[in-house]
Amino acid sequence: MNTIHALLVTLLVAIGSGFLLVGTIGLLRLPDVYNRLHATSKTTTLGAASLFLAGAVYFGPSEVGGAGLTSLVGIVFLFITAPTGAHVISQAAERMGVGFHGDASWPDDSSDGEQ
Repeated sequence: MNTIHALLVTLLVAIGSGFLLVGTIGLLRLPDVYNRLHATSKTTTLGAASLFLAGAVYFGPSEVGGAGLTSLVGIVFLFITAPTGAHVISQAAERMGVGFHGDASWPDDSSDGEQ
């Protein structure tokens, strides 16, 4: 592994770890389920994708039984499932009557398109 290769892997791991740290802080600090869901779904998706990409760069396409290709497939799977899971959790919270923090309320859908 040459220096640029190692530097790229290190940079991707640092970026991924930073995103995961921000997502964890958001989970602990934000007031309601919707804010927490927004913070964690976005940042952890990017953080985990960066770590998967670091693995793909480190192992390459042909080493260790195709671990690099498996990492890229993992990124695609993550980008499909993480937003879907966050959406389902937010819909379940809405149906259970979980409210927003503060005085925010659900938008009124009955006036869509009317002025």
